[in-house]
Amino acid sequence: MIEKVINRKNMLRAHRQVLVNKGSSGVDGMQVQALSDHLDKNREKIALEVCSGTYLPQAILGVEIPKSNGKIRLLGIPTVTDRLLQQAVSQVITIKFEPEFKEHSYGFRPSRNAHQAVQHAQKNIHAGYHHIVDIDLKSFFDEVDHCILLQLLYRKVKCPFTLRLIRKWLRSPILIKGKLTKRRKGVPQGSPLSPLLSNIMLHELDKELEKRQLRYVRYADDFSIYTKSNQAARKVGNQIYLFLQDKLKLPINREKSGIRKPVQFGILGYKFVPTYKKGDKGRYQLVVSDKSWKNLKEKLKAATRKTSPMSFDERIYKLKEIQQGWINYFRMASLSGKLKELDSWLRNRLRYCIWTDCLKEIPLGEEA
Repeated sequence: MIEKVINRKNMLRAHRQVLVNKGSSGVDGMQVQALSDHLDKNREKIALEVCSGTYLPQAILGVEIPKSNGKIRLLGIPTVTDRLLQQAVSQVITIKFEPEFKEHSYGFRPSRNAHQAVQHAQKNIHAGYHHIVDIDLKSFFDEVDHCILLQLLYRKVKCPFTLRLIRKWLRSPILIKGKLTKRRKGVPQGSPLSPLLSNIMLHELDKELEKRQLRYVRYADDFSIYTKSNQAARKVGNQIYLFLQDKLKLPINREKSGIRKPVQFGILGYKFVPTYKKGDKGRYQLVVSDKSWKNLKEKLKAATRKTSPMSFDERIYKLKEIQQGWINYFRMASLSGKLKELDSWLRNRLRYCIWTDCLKEIPLGEEA
């Protein structure tokens, strides 16, 4: 298998994907744009080290990203070279695992997306499954057990060199604020291999849910189970909690987990509200969650803030970029009313930005 990983065609495909993904430099400071020159000089050396099992990954750069709730999310950024090799490994081993992944798993998979996950959740609710077990995995990517994950990998990946390489990546220390920290669990968010590894781990959960003949939707570590009664929801919730704890060693965030009715439930930025139309009893339409509206407003504020070093044209371009991406994602929701309110607010912000930008053009000592 390791020969397939370093195969020229596979490496070229991985190289293109790393360039498309862009991303920051790792601990060595190498930018994505420098990868081509680096490979021209070191391709044979890297291939030889990978094939002989002597390749040693560099440490991961830990970057703390503030979350909307005031907490911190830790991203792990491998070096560009490690990202290239991880992408190459991912392309080869995905072929082994993808055919067995379940129908109702939608995250980080070919021809599957968040919209399909939301629509399937809505379909379950419309079918009368109004008692939803909403389970939040506590810091999933930081809690993945390496031993369990490597055992699951070994079922399909028999190549010792490929397994050893993955194990080295899992155990690579992380550099946080200048201090190296050992890692004995977790899959760093930010690496090309982490989405596949998370699906391999949580595929075990999918199998358990299907064995119990339960309706569920999973997008990466975000999953929910749909039942017809509160009693069934409680029973299922307790059983799955024990499965996650005992079999996969994954802790649950009890504060964010619980049994929800559709109007209390949100999935991937969407919420559900009753349609209130005659003949549509028990049906719900999609709306954007309050948190998602808040996040949009924060992005717009940043783009229109007078202290942001941008010209008026640059602001308009940035606003269009935000608008297109956001509306494309939330196009399934009812948006018109809220967007009118947002448009009025944004026009006032832009008038202020026009005024401050005009002031910048007036030389000191002159009047407008």
